[in-house]
Amino acid sequence: MMNRHGLVAGATGTGKTKTLQVMTEGLAAAGVPVFVADVKGDLSGLSVPGTPNDKLLARTQSLGQEWVPTATPVEFLTLGGLGTGVPVRTTVTDFGPLLLAKVLGLNPTQESSLGLIMHWADTQGLALLDLKDLQATIAFLVGDEGKAELKGIGGLSAATAGVILREIVTLQSQGADAFFGEPAFDVAELLRTAPDGRGLVTALELPGVQDRPALFSTFLMWLLAELFQVLPEVGDPEKPRLVFFFDEAHLLFHDASPDFLTQVTQTVRLIRSKGVGVFFVTQSPKDVPADVLAQLGSRVQHALRAYTPDDAKALRAAARTFPTSPYDLEELLTTLGTGEAVVTVLGEKGAPTPVAWTRLRAPQSSMDPAPADGLARAVAASPLAARYGTAVDRESAYELLAQRAQQAAADKAAAEKAKADAAADREQAEEAAREARAREKEAQARARTTSRRTTGALDSLLRSVGTQLGREITRSVFGTRKR
Repeated sequence: MMNRHGLVAGATGTGKTKTLQVMTEGLAAAGVPVFVADVKGDLSGLSVPGTPNDKLLARTQSLGQEWVPTATPVEFLTLGGLGTGVPVRTTVTDFGPLLLAKVLGLNPTQESSLGLIMHWADTQGLALLDLKDLQATIAFLVGDEGKAELKGIGGLSAATAGVILREIVTLQSQGADAFFGEPAFDVAELLRTAPDGRGLVTALELPGVQDRPALFSTFLMWLLAELFQVLPEVGDPEKPRLVFFFDEAHLLFHDASPDFLTQVTQTVRLIRSKGVGVFFVTQSPKDVPADVLAQLGSRVQHALRAYTPDDAKALRAAARTFPTSPYDLEELLTTLGTGEAVVTVLGEKGAPTPVAWTRLRAPQSSMDPAPADGLARAVAASPLAARYGTAVDRESAYELLAQRAQQAAADKAAAEKAKADAAADREQAEEAAREARAREKEAQARARTTSRRTTGALDSLLRSVGTQLGREITRSVFGTRKR
């Protein structure tokens, strides 16, 4: 029944983490792979055999538990190398706009614009592998060359682009650059078993990012969504292919958009047929939306506090989520001791069992965090270290858009040069024409001057000849012709 989903809840210090440890040990021993998010580093002790002491042995004897120190096979992961573990990365494209908008804290309008940007990049064959790819794409789309690209499908305002870019810079300042990139993590790695047949526990070590809850809680949802996408339908198997413990679940739903909540609800509802059981771990059932809570048939409820009116209201709401019980649950839930819980699970016929006031078994692995040197040795010896240990930065949107910008700049420079050359040619032609006109005018002027001189000399000659002839004729007439 562990693939029917469940809830582990309770106030801080009531034993939720140890409950996770006990459930994880039992599942691994039954050959079921387990994924746990280790927010504080406490669950790393799963890899180390427990150490007996008087208090522990007294508890196990009172429970009738045959306690044997036992280590569980554990694979340690960490987000992009932000901690001790094999780095886990994914691409911006694979992460998707809904989850990325949740990490960035975008409103619905900005989330829609982010989806438009990523859609355009897909259609252009631009791989968005890391955050600098996304930044380059947004900068292109609000630049002079890219403004027209999105007009036909909605457009992108400069103000919205500015908000998204600022939030990306904030995310980068928190070290999230290390998470987005390649090689992308294959979620099939979570389904492995140990050589001795026990289920392999994959612990995502999150102490390095516990102050960035939006990042790691959304990443957990991405893992779950990836499992839903890649795993085949298996119906209702005898035992789950994987049990997924979603710690600090309330962080996932804080300020979530309606579209995001719809996707979470759909994933939780349908992933059961893929053979995956999901357990949300949080402080109160009210932290989980009603549509999701309705899918969680098994409950392990540790003590709740009722120090304020809001606490009292949450307590009443939590009590009403359990099946009818002879217990006064509102009173019982405030008096449970550490390591005690109210439990109901789904029976073999799918109906919830009667509520049971339960004392939980003690973990057989260490209840303290694993030593740092032992953790480092386990990570170094992991077969995943060779596959995911070194980041790869192949050609993607950043490089392609940079090449496109260089080509556009080169084309612009060539066009400007051609324009300048054409202008120079025109100027040269005009200058030649002016010089030709000037020479022609000068030739005409010289021709006119020469003509005037020639005409004057001829006129003078003709006047002289005329005068002489006149004299000769006159002398002849008056009888004084020369002999």
